[in-house]
Amino acid sequence: MNRREMMRASGAALAIGLVAIHGAARAAYPVTLSDDAWKKKLSPDAYNVLRHEATERPFSSPLNNEHRTGTFACAGCDQKAFSSKTKFDSGTGWPSFWAPLPGAVATKSDFALIEQRTEVHCTRCGGHLGHVFDDGPKPTGKRYCMNGVAMKFLPGVA
Repeated sequence: MNRREMMRASGAALAIGLVAIHGAARAAYPVTLSDDAWKKKLSPDAYNVLRHEATERPFSSPLNNEHRTGTFACAGCDQKAFSSKTKFDSGTGWPSFWAPLPGAVATKSDFALIEQRTEVHCTRCGGHLGHVFDDGPKPTGKRYCMNGVAMKFLPGVA
């Protein structure tokens, strides 16, 4: 095997390993669906955000102007994620919260852009909800900047 063939084989093995690890991580969630099932369940925009970590356009979500008492849930699996009590206007164009509900979200590092960010995912289905930043209001100092298309609003008790 020459050097070029060795590099190709190594690259292929790495790619297969990463796909296997990513697939295994997704499969660890209580709610798992096939890619086709997610496409059928979600709108195209929600599918791109929740399943492929896209970002909706700023100021495009009706949830920016949602001020009623209630809960914001994952659009993929209906898990309650944020209380309206923690929602605030960050001026960024995305629904923002200073804290999630206990156990509702998990985070991981995101290196997709030049700077490191922290992704926020639903703990029930693994859906990408948005990012969290350290420039929010008291008491947490956090800004959970969520994609509105990745959530739905449930009016009532917060």
